[in-house]
Amino acid sequence: MSVSDKLQIIVACHKECDHPSDPAYLPLHVGCEGKPDIGMKGDNTGENISLKNPVFCELTGLYWAWKNLTCDNIGLVHYRRYLTIMPNSFCKNHSLDECVLSGRRALNILKEKKIILPKRREYYIENLYSHYAHTFDGKHLRITRKIIASFYPDYIESFDIIMNSTSGYMFNMFVMRRELLDDYCSWLFDILFKLEKKINVSGLSDFQKRYAGRVAERLFNVWLLYNIRNINIKEKDLFEIPWFYTGKVNKIKKITSFLGAKFFNKKYEESF
Repeated sequence: MSVSDKLQIIVACHKECDHPSDPAYLPLHVGCEGKPDIGMKGDNTGENISLKNPVFCELTGLYWAWKNLTCDNIGLVHYRRYLTIMPNSFCKNHSLDECVLSGRRALNILKEKKIILPKRREYYIENLYSHYAHTFDGKHLRITRKIIASFYPDYIESFDIIMNSTSGYMFNMFVMRRELLDDYCSWLFDILFKLEKKINVSGLSDFQKRYAGRVAERLFNVWLLYNIRNINIKEKDLFEIPWFYTGKVNKIKKITSFLGAKFFNKKYEESF
């Protein structure tokens, strides 16, 4: 049995781009329904939510993988952001194939661990709720809390802890065993589909419409904490590794936008 039979790591793409040659990686055109062909598999086959991509972002790729792949381990990364075991200095000077976490290495890790995660992101002067509220609209998370209180009340304590935390596993990136992915996706998408019915996106910019993907970044941490607290997942089951960005980040613009959002309520309108 090949590596790709045991593991598929979705690379969420929305345009032509370089991607790893490792067969464990599956480039996927997310939100491809009605879009021009870019030479890769699309998320509009089988059971899918491809049309929801303007709101759900890379999660349409995750949903497609959950519903249509049969391998024992599934992951999600982005066309510009990958998991690695290499230091950042190495990734700046070497090819994509040399830097990405290989499928074989991931499978070896998953023999002992249950989830591979990007290292926690620290916000320091923000918590996960305030950072969202400053950059998007805090009511999205307040409505999410009400949904969880009604349908998943056991998760409320974990939700409140995470919202007050100043760090978390972000980017909707991970590699995990299939049984955990089934549990996570069943929970996540049920909440997001309920949330979608309560948020009016008319009048929002294209960037601000992408709230579901941002809410999910926080909800992953809620799901994880709940399962750790209930011993379904142990801390020793988690394996944190670095991540790297393949493009150029405008650090000055990023810092300026962060401060503008925090102190002047200027919402984000683009990625950096």
